[in-house]
Amino acid sequence: MKTKIALKNVCGIIVLMAFSACSETSLEGAWVEPIPGMENTTQGIKLERGGKASSINMATLQYETWEKKGDKLVLTGKSIGNHQTLSFRDTLMIEKLTNDKLVLKQKNGSVHNYQKQK
Repeated sequence: MKTKIALKNVCGIIVLMAFSACSETSLEGAWVEPIPGMENTTQGIKLERGGKASSINMATLQYETWEKKGDKLVLTGKSIGNHQTLSFRDTLMIEKLTNDKLVLKQKNGSVHNYQKQK
């Protein structure tokens, strides 16, 4: 009898762990925010499976890859301007992540409030 109860408890714990692992919110998707001074137009980041990233409405900042490291988002890409192209690697703090909201904070304190495009 005690073995049955213990087995049920273990099975219950395994099921809860499986559900919590499946319910983790994904960074994948298209995330946009209003362009400062042009609130009717958006810009942002598209994060795809496999670590591929791309920019949304940002011709001079071209994202190429992304990686989640704990509570940080690492983006790499190229900054284009003034007749030169520079590679960059930017690490941002993930302040908030839900199914439809992503808040990222830069090292300089700037905060970006993204909404997930549908």
